[in-house]
Amino acid sequence: MVESIARVRHIRVTPQKARRVIELIRGKQAHEALAILKFAPQALSEPVYKLVASAIANARVKADSTNSFLDERDLYVSRVFVDEGTTLKRFQPRAQGRAFRINKRTSHITVVLATPEEAEAAATSKKASK
Repeated sequence: MVESIARVRHIRVTPQKARRVIELIRGKQAHEALAILKFAPQALSEPVYKLVASAIANARVKADSTNSFLDERDLYVSRVFVDEGTTLKRFQPRAQGRAFRINKRTSHITVVLATPEEAEAAATSKKASK
């Protein structure tokens, strides 16, 4: 019953492009998500690969600290989402002394891995609260 979270903030990619990559791994097993990201052609697949690997390592550390058994093959991507980060505003010179604004967008990406028991416990607590 382990749930681990990994986040990367202020990564220099637009949220729209990041969402395209994370849709590939939503709901998949953690090791299957790593295999998908390893061969995905998008540039963001490498940072997301590192993020999922970090979440797996976080789950391992969390399980060791609570003295519980963790089979890494049971971990799956329970939630993954992208939030918009700060926008860097830059200017490019144009004709006749004008300036053209360029928005360099950033993203915050969060990956949550869980075991199936953790998901069942969360589902039953939601039903009980209704």
